[in-house]
Amino acid sequence: MATLTDSEVEKLFSGAPQYFARSEGHYTGAPHPSVAFPWDEEVEIRDLTDHTQIAVKAWSCVTAWPHITRDVKSDRSAAQRATEAEVKRRAHFYPRCRERPNMLSMFGLEKGSMGYQAALELGVADSLQEELWGFPSVATRLPAVLEQRQKMLNSKDGLRHVDEHVIMEQLIKNGQRYNEQHLRERKVTSELYNELFLQILHPPTKVLDHRDPYSLAVQIMALVKVLAAPNTWIDFSHVEWRLRLGQLLWSDPIGDEAGDDSSVKTGDSAADIHEERYWLLLQILLACELLIRLDAITEGEELGAESIRPAEIHRFEKDANKSVKWSLILARAWLENIDVVKTEVTPSDSAEEKSSGWLATLTKRMSLSRDHGSHSHRAPVYAIRGKHVHRQADGLAHFARLLRWPEADSYVAKISENCRSVVEGTPLNTPLVHPSSRSHSRPSSHHDPLPSPGSRLNYTPCRRTKFSTTLKPSGWLTKSYVSGLMLPGEELCHFLMATLLENNPEALSRLGPDANLSGGFVYSGKSFWSTACIVGRVLAAGKGAVECMGWISSDVIPRGFGEGWLDVAAEETKEDSLQIDKKARLWGKKAIERESDVLGDADPGSVFPADFIIPFENVYRDKMPPFLDIKFQALDLRGVGGSVHSTAAEDDSATAMSDLTTPSRRQIQTYAAAATFTVTDVDSEETKEYTFGLSMDINFVTAHPCVPSHHVKIMKSPSSPTIQQVDITGNSAGGRTTSIIGHPLHKYYTYTVLHLSELLAKRDFSLESLLGSYSSASHRPSLAPTTSTTNMAKVLVVDCITNFQPLPQEHEIPLSPVLSRTESNTSAMSLNSPLSPSPSGVDGGGLSSALLESASKKMHSETRRRQFGSDMEILARAVCAEKGWNALISRRRRGCLACAIREAGALGWKVIIRVD
Repeated sequence: MATLTDSEVEKLFSGAPQYFARSEGHYTGAPHPSVAFPWDEEVEIRDLTDHTQIAVKAWSCVTAWPHITRDVKSDRSAAQRATEAEVKRRAHFYPRCRERPNMLSMFGLEKGSMGYQAALELGVADSLQEELWGFPSVATRLPAVLEQRQKMLNSKDGLRHVDEHVIMEQLIKNGQRYNEQHLRERKVTSELYNELFLQILHPPTKVLDHRDPYSLAVQIMALVKVLAAPNTWIDFSHVEWRLRLGQLLWSDPIGDEAGDDSSVKTGDSAADIHEERYWLLLQILLACELLIRLDAITEGEELGAESIRPAEIHRFEKDANKSVKWSLILARAWLENIDVVKTEVTPSDSAEEKSSGWLATLTKRMSLSRDHGSHSHRAPVYAIRGKHVHRQADGLAHFARLLRWPEADSYVAKISENCRSVVEGTPLNTPLVHPSSRSHSRPSSHHDPLPSPGSRLNYTPCRRTKFSTTLKPSGWLTKSYVSGLMLPGEELCHFLMATLLENNPEALSRLGPDANLSGGFVYSGKSFWSTACIVGRVLAAGKGAVECMGWISSDVIPRGFGEGWLDVAAEETKEDSLQIDKKARLWGKKAIERESDVLGDADPGSVFPADFIIPFENVYRDKMPPFLDIKFQALDLRGVGGSVHSTAAEDDSATAMSDLTTPSRRQIQTYAAAATFTVTDVDSEETKEYTFGLSMDINFVTAHPCVPSHHVKIMKSPSSPTIQQVDITGNSAGGRTTSIIGHPLHKYYTYTVLHLSELLAKRDFSLESLLGSYSSASHRPSLAPTTSTTNMAKVLVVDCITNFQPLPQEHEIPLSPVLSRTESNTSAMSLNSPLSPSPSGVDGGGLSSALLESASKKMHSETRRRQFGSDMEILARAVCAEKGWNALISRRRRGCLACAIREAGALGWKVIIRVD
């Protein structure tokens, strides 16, 4: 038999995603995972994704990757849209440093799942870095930090002693420059040089560029040197500081000194906070100065007005460490979202120590020394205002609607008004109203609203951000979201829910101020879960559950639990706990691509048609599996030993929601969760009850969509030497043909199919025993012997498809494994296939050509996404959560089983849940 040519292989796997992991260059960290269609040029195929698109512009800050939002609601004028389009056309500098995992891939098409990229990047997630390496928290004011800062100020080859009003004036000027067209004349370059080295930095002690000592490159090198200094600046590559950013800017140390017992008293903490705020704003200024110059030189290179030498690029990538690049990301967020407004102080204002505007005076007590002299009242007042308040309010309203928030319509009407009042009327030095009585508030270093020395937010380093905090009406969490000043990562999900609650007085009073934003809560007859919680990821598979920006809304309420917050204990699998940092799967670039190659382990020069089959999941020869009627019964929570007792699990809802102002205010308890189901065999009417503990912190991935090749046909012929049987309808001159129903799978990928009913009967078996006992190698149709050295399947496919079709015995005609010609005279491949096409004409593995266009348009529709789900899918996920099996969710008519099996090979996972 003739081997396949390169052209035939490309036609055979047209529309099949291929999985990669490639490095982006030096000093960029772990490789970047990606999915591509290298043999397809059609936009409908190349644009297929396994994740949802960001719905509104207000959420764009969630990622540093270039992206396009759907903008579900846009009331911008034509002139405004034209201006924004002009800005987008300008060249901008993008640092090769982005959040991990990729937040574009964190929200999979299947509710409660993620995409391929995010799954691989969890092992090198930003939130793991504190646990792996540790870091000196600037808020602890370590002696090394104070010493390094003092050394930098005393040096004549670095940072000048910059006054507070100089910082604010330069921030105003930078904001104006950023909104103008970048100018590249020598005059402007000299102006930038003089501003930088006369007001902010000392001039270089030696000539850095003999061709042009005043060039932008010289200024860039000087700024990078200062920002890269160790133990001086906040390192926003650490997730905790991305959370603390708004807290440091907008928390109220004066209010805490006045008697807010919810904070930890540390003597002169307010002065320390003002000093840290000074250094933060100075860091933002330096980063903005650097970014504006990088933008200018990038645009100049794009238009041919500048010439960047390769040596300069290499030096920048080497000197600009991760901390510098994250400072640039912060600078972009600041320039895009923040305006600094200057107002003069009248005598009456200074007497009352008040200031107009949203965030009041940031320079009033911002000094390197702790002596805030009497001259401070003469200084002007600078207010920080968000540029896009209405945009952020619309995003919050969209979040509430999608999440089906109780009485969302009446609540949404108040959101814009509340956000506007936050912007216009909350001075920084006014104590924020706490929902509980000050006299009975309990002190807690884990709920400290200030990053005072020695204190920490309740943040736990792990693959997904674990975050607990205290909510306050119009608190710093709300201000962070409304301003738009947020850094990429999962933090936006926390800010969204926190803002939703902080602007809903009734919900805040009923739930209490203490919030576990990585757990869940019950409110107004519904439960809401973070996708960081395993319960949320399992319940998301149910009918009617909805997901939006990392939160799940479900009608399932834990049995016996009243309203309130809760946390769920889940253990990381042993395999996942080992695959972190340098041992993460992502670093195995060659293994990822080899174990997902469309040609398996075959030599590309000797690939035969008989080496492939079309895999199947719902064909049973001996005995048809029973038709199951599965009902989800209850979600049970059991207190974990040693955790704080909660009245919510013991008393009724009225008792559980007792007055939060009492000293016995409820605390968040940690529970162990379990899901109970009844499974009825419809034929025998036998009913059994199953309970699965949601004890393992596993993940689910949406199998990437694919499109069946239009160049390939399957032909049946009595002369075929194979023994695989199939029923195929249609006619052709040389036999009977039909359009291919999915992509072929190389014999290298052994797999076994287990119906959900069999899995329930063998629930005590390990995954290894299931793979070993049900190896598919023995019944693989192939003319060539398999190269597999073991009789164990690589992947377990859990069949959750209910519309079973028995295999007809009267049409047992073998398939021809030879090349043929179709009527259009294009090469066609005849392959072994045991799967019959569905009666509707749509294949069970991918999308038919008739549905390709409509499916690609609706791929990201939230309406369609909500329709997916069933109790059977919840059960399948619950089994995986008890066993500790990370699993791909492969849905018929979205992607074929062959592509899902190859993706499992890329991820190194062994379980696929195949759903209808």
